[in-house]
Amino acid sequence: MAFKDIAIKSFGDQLAAGTATPGGGSSAALCASMGAGLVSMVANLTVGRERYKDSQPVMEETLRKSELLRVKFMELIDEDVAAFNNYMDALRLPKGTGEEKEARRMAMSDASKVTASVPLRMLEACADLAELAVVAAKFGNRSAASDAGVAALLAEAVGRAAAYNVRVNLPGIDDENFAAELKRKTETLLGGISRYASETAVIMEEVLG
Repeated sequence: MAFKDIAIKSFGDQLAAGTATPGGGSSAALCASMGAGLVSMVANLTVGRERYKDSQPVMEETLRKSELLRVKFMELIDEDVAAFNNYMDALRLPKGTGEEKEARRMAMSDASKVTASVPLRMLEACADLAELAVVAAKFGNRSAASDAGVAALLAEAVGRAAAYNVRVNLPGIDDENFAAELKRKTETLLGGISRYASETAVIMEEVLG
């Protein structure tokens, strides 16, 4: 079976259909899962190779972590969809009376907390992926070094995408302290990802010449 015919094609078809879900968050999670898969690939191409015997412990641990991340990102695809659908349910609540309006406002605020928290978890996972990409680039099989570089690029791109999705939901959150904390965490995580991505880029230049 051709790769284009597997489930990814179905996901792409649904993405292009003009429906609200899946959307940017789900797409970003899928891309990040591919990035984690690339780190796993580099690790699998390193573990067991005599030439890289000194790297075995670190790459075995890298493989363990990258596989956990790969699964986590796949789970975040559905979590993103569920969070959006929950928000839409809140948006559709009746608003004919004052009490209904207040109940709807509170429900939308609570839903916004979830729709902001899911991409924050994605951002946290991207920070972990970016760190693993550095390790893969530094200690992994040199023949697959560019794959580690791509993993770092995906981690950085998805991290920025996740940050967009955190920020777009902040205005709907009534709890100012909660919103401010999410914003602070977002900025901190983006800074860490950027540093890891830069470190990987330096290694790429050394390896690729």
